[in-house]
Amino acid sequence: MKLHHLLPLGLLATATLLPSCHQQQPVEKQVAVNEMIMVPPVPSAPLPRAYESTVNNTPVSDAGIASSAEGESYAKVPENSFLSAKQAPLSTFSIDVDPASYSNVRRFLTENNALPPAAAVRTEELINYFHYDYPAAPANVPCTLTTEVATCPWNAQHQLALVGVQGRDVPTDQLPPANLVFLLDVSGSMDQPDKLPLLKESFRLLVKSLRPQDYISIVVYAGAAGLVLPPTPGSEPETILEALDKLEAGGSTAGGEGIRLAYEVARQNFRTSANNRVVLATDGDFNVGEQSEEALEQLITQQRQSGIFLSVLGFGEGNLQDSKMELLADKGNGNYAYIDNLSEGRRVLVQQFGGTLFTLAKDVKIQVEFNPARVREYRLIGYENRMLKDEDFNNDRKDAGELGAGQQVTALYEIVPVDAPPTIDKLKYQSTVVATPAANSADIMTVKLRYQEPQGHQSQLLARELRGAVPSIDRASDNLRFAAAVAQFGMLLRQSDYRGQATYANTTDLASSARRSDPDGYRAQFLELVRKAADLSVTTATTETR
Repeated sequence: MKLHHLLPLGLLATATLLPSCHQQQPVEKQVAVNEMIMVPPVPSAPLPRAYESTVNNTPVSDAGIASSAEGESYAKVPENSFLSAKQAPLSTFSIDVDPASYSNVRRFLTENNALPPAAAVRTEELINYFHYDYPAAPANVPCTLTTEVATCPWNAQHQLALVGVQGRDVPTDQLPPANLVFLLDVSGSMDQPDKLPLLKESFRLLVKSLRPQDYISIVVYAGAAGLVLPPTPGSEPETILEALDKLEAGGSTAGGEGIRLAYEVARQNFRTSANNRVVLATDGDFNVGEQSEEALEQLITQQRQSGIFLSVLGFGEGNLQDSKMELLADKGNGNYAYIDNLSEGRRVLVQQFGGTLFTLAKDVKIQVEFNPARVREYRLIGYENRMLKDEDFNNDRKDAGELGAGQQVTALYEIVPVDAPPTIDKLKYQSTVVATPAANSADIMTVKLRYQEPQGHQSQLLARELRGAVPSIDRASDNLRFAAAVAQFGMLLRQSDYRGQATYANTTDLASSARRSDPDGYRAQFLELVRKAADLSVTTATTETR
């Protein structure tokens, strides 16, 4: 059956309907370059609005979503608190390599001249935006583990432990071929310079770096969803760029139909040895139509399990649905990045192409066991929405984060040693005697990591102990000092109850001491953001006292 539909692109095209995404068989019909496959428009379901309570002067809906004054939404997640190493010796979480929060915070500070809402600050994403000097992974494993400990800079009685993961570097010419479906939002809300125009310029950079074995398809959605470019090899960049150049914004948002069509296109061109992925680019004004959000999440989960992953790129401001976009990427075993300028587009889509779009290991989980003879209490900094049950660590059916080629993961634990004052009262009815093996051990903690191959189903285990004396923070590595400075910055922006003696001034000093290697200039830029936040915090405090 063929439809004639007036497209949001201002073009009249012949359209061929595709079968349901639940059908796995390929469709034999080949679509010409100038044809568009259309799905009829569906009614838009509005996103939930925030009404009643507030957190840090930010409205919060009953669903735990904090909304900024501009209409943007962020998930409200309480900070991790201190736990007893005797009562809860295990800490288990999924890795997170999403950089979205950092570039979004940067946008608030530099473009909006305002402090970000607390809910927009995910401290682990700030930390993981930066590159650290971890040992390279050998060819027989996807990653290596690094551990380090020093005194805590914001609380001298505490310690700060670092867990670092380094993904194996894979040269671009050795990456598996890519079967990428660009799912691009061309609805009316994208008609702003920092949205569709920036999206097109960012994707142009990626197209110019494609290899002949990489294939690109483009699906767009607005009032309807359509295929504007069937699978096209990287050896034909002019064809791909021509399709990008024709995109114009207009119409409502049929996001749910767009995702279903994008998965169908990816399924038709699925290659077992390739990187099969849908890349959704949107401002987050993403309505699912007649289908429920639960049904959409189930579809993404099913496609992930069949080998098609989903990455999400956010653009623009004013209606950024951060919480929804992060959730979709999590369900799809993909990354979530926020692109606030062309430099960030180059960083995400060109410089980090392998890490962003090629999965080295999936369902990567970390579990830390603390030695109660050395550790009284501990607190994981960030990763609040990545926490897992302890039993999930050995459950290979439990979904977790993915690690891309060359990507890194850094996690920090604030530790209360046994000789420091407790933050939790002693228990009256529990034994305080530590077992002899633990008491005789120099171990502070043991770090375990589980991962699966991208197309595998059985996990592999890596482990490493952290032991020995605890040096002062000024004698720690650049890795730990800079990560600690970024953690302080995040806690200050969130007005964390655990920020202790942290200030913007000593954050600047700590970060400045760890700048010896800064080839891309990102650490220098970080210092500018700290100074900007310091100035804005003074201005905000002065305004509030008037």
